[in-house]
Amino acid sequence: MTNQENKKSKKNKKNFLFITLTNLCGDLAWHIQKEGHNVKYFTQDPEEREVADGFIPKITNWETEVEWADIIVFDDVMGQGKIADELRKKGKKVIGGTEYTDRLEDDRSFGTEEMKNKGIKVIPYQDFSSLDDAINYIKTNPGEYVLKPTGHLKPTNLGILLVGVHPLGLDLIEALERYKEWSDEIPQVQLQKKVKGVEIAVGAFFNGKKFLKPININFEHKKLFPGDLGPDTGEMGTSMFWTNENKIFDETLVKFEEELSKHNFTGYIDINCIVNETGIYPLEFTSRFGYPTISIQIEGIKSPIGEFFFKLANGEEFKLKTKKGFQIGVRLVVPPFPFNDENTYAVKSKNAKIYLDDGEEGLHIEDVKLVNNEWKIAGTSGVVMIVCGTGTSMKKAQLAAYERIKKILIPRMYYRNDIGNRWIEDEKKLKEWKLL
Repeated sequence: MTNQENKKSKKNKKNFLFITLTNLCGDLAWHIQKEGHNVKYFTQDPEEREVADGFIPKITNWETEVEWADIIVFDDVMGQGKIADELRKKGKKVIGGTEYTDRLEDDRSFGTEEMKNKGIKVIPYQDFSSLDDAINYIKTNPGEYVLKPTGHLKPTNLGILLVGVHPLGLDLIEALERYKEWSDEIPQVQLQKKVKGVEIAVGAFFNGKKFLKPININFEHKKLFPGDLGPDTGEMGTSMFWTNENKIFDETLVKFEEELSKHNFTGYIDINCIVNETGIYPLEFTSRFGYPTISIQIEGIKSPIGEFFFKLANGEEFKLKTKKGFQIGVRLVVPPFPFNDENTYAVKSKNAKIYLDDGEEGLHIEDVKLVNNEWKIAGTSGVVMIVCGTGTSMKKAQLAAYERIKKILIPRMYYRNDIGNRWIEDEKKLKEWKLL
């Protein structure tokens, strides 16, 4: 490196402060650090603090580091938006939510009403503060519904989301009866009429004033087993691509541009939808980085992430440089995921060594720590890492990811071997409905 290049490198080096509730964004911090930036990382949840140990520098008090930071990054909702708002008012450059965007995601009913206020067609729904009232509603109006938590969400009640499959709603009635045992933890539930079609999410980065192009189109795979079988997991993998124009984006998310600007939102936001031959039906917001979405997006963004985030936090208007084609990410998990069982985790998974035969390319850490140059499983969830692949076609992206997985050995690991398979059928339908 020449003296001139060295001076430029030092000049472009920034200080990033990451503030996380449950240690979601360790991978993002690690990649920004590898680009040469300074990173400090705070985790609120004591059970998750060991995650990413050895990869990034940790701190125990983020408030003392605010003045040091050039950019402050928040990775979740559940109150982080309010803190981000306060820091922005003090002149700090922040990537993360706002009190308004937190509520869009946390309070599903509020988010749905905001969609209606923007002229967006929404799926009919009902809110219930009593589980008995929800049960009686299904008995009186039998059918297929989606059961969701709403109101002020707590981490303990996020797992009650259930997509009904019984034509009379008997499966949801049975679930609601069982949930009565935890009714104190579930202040409010929502029943949304079930609509069938292609599930698709559209999202984009927002610089405090407007959306940046290109936008991201992604397809989540939430069930544990291939073929979309088994329990919901939150996420087992995602496929995606970038595009400058999309009808779903124009009819949903872009209608929030003025509102997001009013609240000075700076970060990433997407809206999940069901689409079919009759229209576009938005489901809910993710007004933060998605996981594993952000890690897969890193593989598709050609610009250095630290440089991109600095421009984003400073409200610059620019076109994001992204790869053509597709990216997919596959989650590698271990027992007892997707369930909580401390004994099983302690015996079968915790501190197990991860064997890598082909370096770190395309690998993104989740619940991992670095001990004496060895990758080991950390945390409490059993979600180990995301393995990514990119390609000019979905098939090539799949091949790249699954070839990498063959060179990774984790005792008792499991994963879906069909991430991206739905694309052939989904693409045909989306084009037929003129949504691509």
